[in-house]
Amino acid sequence: MPTVIFHKNGSAYEGEVRPNTNLVVRAGIKQFPFPHLSYGCGMGKCAKCTCKVLAGAENLGTPNWKEKKQLGDKLDQGYRLACQLWIQHDVELVQEDPPGA
Repeated sequence: MPTVIFHKNGSAYEGEVRPNTNLVVRAGIKQFPFPHLSYGCGMGKCAKCTCKVLAGAENLGTPNWKEKKQLGDKLDQGYRLACQLWIQHDVELVQEDPPGA
């Protein structure tokens, strides 16, 4: 099973997920990485679930049109929308709250 390492505000959380798992769906049903993952609509419209991929990007699908629209040049910096990712292999992500949040 894939291992997910999720960094948030200086802390790291690790858990295993089944292949073809979406982290926003899991957080919505109060499983790992709940309550640490920030997310909103779950449909790629709000970008609240934006994360930077630290490791495992090569195993993620190609960014879809929603990610291209929301993230633009940030895709080149390693950012992805967690709601649009289906985890098949180990991945390490970081998500920081915006200043003043």
